[in-house]
Amino acid sequence: MTQTPETIAALQGALAAEHVAIFGYGLLGAHLLGVQRQNATQMWNSHRARRDRLRSYVEAGGATPVAAAPAYRLPSPVSSPRTAAQLAARLEDGVTAGYAGLAGVADANLRRYAALAMQEATVRAIRWRGSPSAAFPGLTSAALYPRAEK
Repeated sequence: MTQTPETIAALQGALAAEHVAIFGYGLLGAHLLGVQRQNATQMWNSHRARRDRLRSYVEAGGATPVAAAPAYRLPSPVSSPRTAAQLAARLEDGVTAGYAGLAGVADANLRRYAALAMQEATVRAIRWRGSPSAAFPGLTSAALYPRAEK
């Protein structure tokens, strides 16, 4: 099943976001205990499963999946359960943004896959934050309010 270059790029963008989330959860899990650690492990495994699925989509499309970096610069340091939860929420926002491009491809199955992944990431972010941070998590204000061309 050959995919268009745009679809492959969107798959690679989602895959890259999953790589960052997997790395981040591996780091923040060390700062959690009990139920929070169990939740983080479950979410980490969910991201790993999505990563594997995205890799298979990219390969089925005739491309080589983007590799994970050995390390990532995360948006905030982690030193406590509170900062770990804050990082987890930001990672989930990044995953939501990573799937946004995939939600607009021509393939209806991939659009559905992206929409479900975005929904799951948004719910996880809310769980970590305790409340929604924005009406459309993962989208910048520039994406919501594009400038009119003159």
